Amino acid sequence: MSEKRVCFDFEVEFSNGGGIQGQGFRLDIEGEDIDDDALAAYIIRDLRLLMVGTVRILNKRVIEEPHKRTPSVARASSESNPRPTVIDLSHTIEAGMITYPGLPGPVICDHLSREASRQSYETGTEFQIGRIEMVANTGTYIDVPFHRYADGHDLSEVSLERVTNLPGVVVNVVGTQERAIDWHHFVPVDCQGRAVLIHTGWDRHWGTGAYFHGHPFLTERAARYLRDHCAALVGIDSLNIDDTDGGARPAHTELLAAGIPIVEHLTNLAAVPVEGFRFHAAPPKVARLGTFPVRAHAIIE
Repeated sequence: MSEKRVCFDFEVEFSNGGGIQGQGFRLDIEGEDIDDDALAAYIIRDLRLLMVGTVRILNKRVIEEPHKRTPSVARASSESNPRPTVIDLSHTIEAGMITYPGLPGPVICDHLSREASRQSYETGTEFQIGRIEMVANTGTYIDVPFHRYADGHDLSEVSLERVTNLPGVVVNVVGTQERAIDWHHFVPVDCQGRAVLIHTGWDRHWGTGAYFHGHPFLTERAARYLRDHCAALVGIDSLNIDDTDGGARPAHTELLAAGIPIVEHLTNLAAVPVEGFRFHAAPPKVARLGTFPVRAHAIIE
């Protein structure tokens, strides 16, 4: 069977401004042809491009020519850190704070105060038992399928393997000029089996009115890309993984239908490396609930 290569020109526009062009590129392909999206993915991945907004493929033609590439050999690092670094990625939950417009802030108080407890214990012994009343969507929280689908797994049914000790990757889109985060941003990284954490920098607005308006979000096509490339979990440091200006929630719809948990309102992703860490976001084991706060954190390997 003869070997095929594709010859093409391309134009790349970056989401934070600027662009590059290429003429007369040639690339080995399997089979008889390759579509433009797959070719765009090769360009982004092979050139290790970040913050890609649009890729246009021009003057494409397939030719018969021997392949030029040789299989690459992956090398695993033998280095290890005997005392791993732990990075907290969660917001602090405080009485009265608002996580999402229209939802009440938590009420945090004593159920049993230290002073009152002294009546039940020996002198010098006292305890505090707290009480909290809040909606499940408070602080940094996880969404599991039951949040979107009545027959989906709830918090008690989602396995720990889906929410803890996941290899992670950070996709940095800070500085993009568009609110919508499209699929091109995820092409340079290996999403399969990983917690894909999207660093938008929006957490800088936490605790201010600006946090609730104009936040970055995933496009439906980006959510489908993450689903199709088998992301284990998707997190974002923004108000919502979807655009909240309308009633549609395509990212929640696509990801939760595939059993992929979502963590929203992350913070401190700037302190996490692109790769080489494990992500943890275990919620309590609550039946008939699809959302709950988590102490999300990364452990640097």
